[in-house]
This record gives sequence, C-alpha cells and structure tokens, in this order.
Amino acid sequence: MRNLLCIGCTAAVLTIGGEAAAKVTEAEAARLVGDLTPVGAERAGNADGTIPAWTGGLSQPPQGWSRGQREINPFPDDQPLFTINAGNLDQYRDSLSGGHIAMFETYPDYTMPVYQSRRTAAYPEQVYDKLRQNALTAELLDNGNGVRNTIMTSPFPIPKNGLEVIWNHILRYRGEQISFRSASATPSVDGSFNPIVTEYDYFIAYSEPGAELADIDNKIFYLKTETISPPSLAGSITLVHETLDQIRSPRLAWRYDSGSRRLRRSPNLAYETDMPNSSSLRSVDQKDMYNGAPNQYEWNLLGKRELYVPYNAYELHSGNHGADDIIHAGHINQNLTRYERHRVWVVEAILRTGISHIYSRRMFYLDEDSWQVLMTEEYDNAGDLWRVSEAHNISFYSEPVFWTTLETTYDLKAKRYYIDGLNEGQAPFDFEPGFRSNEFTASAARRAARR
Repeated sequence: MRNLLCIGCTAAVLTIGGEAAAKVTEAEAARLVGDLTPVGAERAGNADGTIPAWTGGLSQPPQGWSRGQREINPFPDDQPLFTINAGNLDQYRDSLSGGHIAMFETYPDYTMPVYQSRRTAAYPEQVYDKLRQNALTAELLDNGNGVRNTIMTSPFPIPKNGLEVIWNHILRYRGEQISFRSASATPSVDGSFNPIVTEYDYFIAYSEPGAELADIDNKIFYLKTETISPPSLAGSITLVHETLDQIRSPRLAWRYDSGSRRLRRSPNLAYETDMPNSSSLRSVDQKDMYNGAPNQYEWNLLGKRELYVPYNAYELHSGNHGADDIIHAGHINQNLTRYERHRVWVVEAILRTGISHIYSRRMFYLDEDSWQVLMTEEYDNAGDLWRVSEAHNISFYSEPVFWTTLETTYDLKAKRYYIDGLNEGQAPFDFEPGFRSNEFTASAARRAARR
C-alpha cells in the first residue's frame, strides 16, 4: 500500500482475536491533550504543509448563519487548487484510494476538484471529556462483537486494531436526536431517475446526556424512517432498534408496507440484505458507510495514509442544486464536489471462512478527525473490485457534529449508482426535535402508520 504509515498503533497490520483488548494507560490517554487531538488525531499538520494543524475545528458557526437555517459555506471564496482528471491521474496516483483510481479508469470524464485542506471537524466539550474517559475504560467484548465501559461517543480514540477503529465509526457522536428529510435515487445508465423522499428520525440512546451503558438496554439508537413520496410508496415505515452487542441481542426491525397495511418484523434487515429502495445497488450494512455487527469479517488495521478525500461538502449540502443538477449519467456532478488532503485510517475487512456475504473483502478509509468513514471499496467473491462508496460530509452548526450530508455507492459492473442526501426543498437538519424513546416502539409505529 502506498504512503502507508502507522501512528498510534503497534504494528502495520493488527487483528483482534478472542480476548478483550486492553485499555490504554493514563500516560497514553494524556496524549489526547498533547500531541493528539481529543478525538485521537495527530494535532500537527504534515511535513509539507498540505494538511494543516488542528486548532479546534469549526466549533463556532460562521458569520451570516443563524439557528434554523441550512448550513452555509464557511469558505465561500475557496477555489480549487487543481483538478485531477484522466490526463494527469498518474501525477496524483499515490494520493488516491484504489476506488478513486478505478473511478477514473471506468469513467473517462470523471474529475476530482481539490481544495485547500481545512480540518473543520469539531464536537462539544462533553464529547471530548467522554472520549478521554472511554480511552481509559472501554474494552472490546470477546471476539469484538460489542464494547463495554463506554458511552456517548467513540470508545477507542487511541486504537490498537481494526475492530477498535470500526467501532469508533459505529459509535461516533452524531448528536442526541436528529430529524430530517432527504431524497435518494438509483439513476439508470443514461442518468434518468425517480427520486424517493424519506423522513429520518433518530433517538440516539447511547449519546443521551447522563446515559450510562447499564441504562440503555443494549441500544445504540432508535431509528424510524417513513417514505414521503412518490405516492405509490408513501406511508411505508421502517423501525430499527440498533443494539450494541448484536450477537447477544440482534438488531430489531419492523417494516410497515402501505400496500398490505401491516407492521411486520423484519429479521433479515441486516448484513448483505438489499437496502430498501436501492435497486439492489447497496446492502443494508452499507447505510452510513458501515453499520451493524462486525462479526462477519476479520478486521485488519493497515495504518494511515494521506489521501484526497471528500470533505466540507457545503455546496452539495446547500440546497441550491436540484437533483437534476447533481445526478449525471455514471456519477454525480463532480463540479459540485470538494476534495481535500487529509490523513485517514485504513482498515481492511476480510470475510471470515464459512460466512456468506456478497462482499468478500472491503476497504475502509476513516477520517482521523471524526472517525467518519469517508470512502469504501467493496470486492466481489471473485476478488474483483465491484463497488466504490463515498460520504460527502460537513460540520453542522446547531450541534457541532461532523456527519454525512450525501452518500453515493457506485457499481462499476452495472455502471449505475445509488445516491442519498438530495435535499433541495427540504428543511435543515433538526438536532432538537424533542423525541421521547417511547415514540420508537412497535406499537407507536403501528399507530403512526394508521394515521
């Protein structure tokens, strides 16, 4: 692997076996107020200055924004430093993931506009406090199927293996409650599409103020989605109870089909199952770039790389561009994207012997400043690269959170893609909807479906 370095880990390739991983020492945790940021990233910039030092991130909203508005671009005067294209690809190949190289090789018109790197990821102070506490107490359960002695946010800011890194993504702080609407689509090869608008309501029990692991009944979050349009699908509801240890207590899911008008358990809404409304272009465990129990794979930590990655996607988030502007044949309108040079953790997932999944191998690239998965590569059972996924992220303002605003999964065989996060005409994310946990029961979903 090119430009591979391992900082904060103990070897170039690390795996986890059957024993719980050790906690870090007080001396190691002290690095979170020293050479590392509270999240566990390198505080310093890189040698040539293309990655700046972290100085607190975008912890305060920019001038001109007020609560209740959609996030505005904090860097309106930024222009691309250069654009990577098929003609100059070799010049930048060492700073690109294998998936991005494949995109250039598959789509001759594919480009990547590269901007000044800005380390905007920021979280509330209480999250930073919990990160240090988690570092001292958090442990993987046997075989890595869950985590104990952790709360609110990522458990392992100083990770020692691939499982700890992927749990940092799964449990990263995304706020306490969130409500928003967005549209998804699965464009045909010629770029034609029919958008599906969905409402998402999250109640994240794991991050509720004052919560303790013993109090949340093994739940990370509750999620209810409702299809708003088109009329033929409107009223369909999915309810998910996401559990921390999914081997001891598997994910609970229910699906209400507006056609049958019945709420049914959905025991297979996990792993390689086709994600609803994805035209079989994405599996359920690709939502949020990766979710669910990690027990089907061996997780190898390959260290860090400096790569050009999607970042600060305020133009895509702005609501100024309709679906017709964003969706093009083959891939989204790359002129609206923003890529920056950042350090990313690189994790390889290899399917365990005897396990069935459509992906035999997966590569994950996680932002060091947030533990958000920025890019993935999915390989078929013949070992060939099949799909490439991206998360275009921003730092939100009403709740300091670095999170996805738009996700894509490109199928290199079918020459089609899945996109979610189209937000023209939709209200801004609401991080204070005032939900109660009893609004996310099966009986509550059944009542909502009947209205």
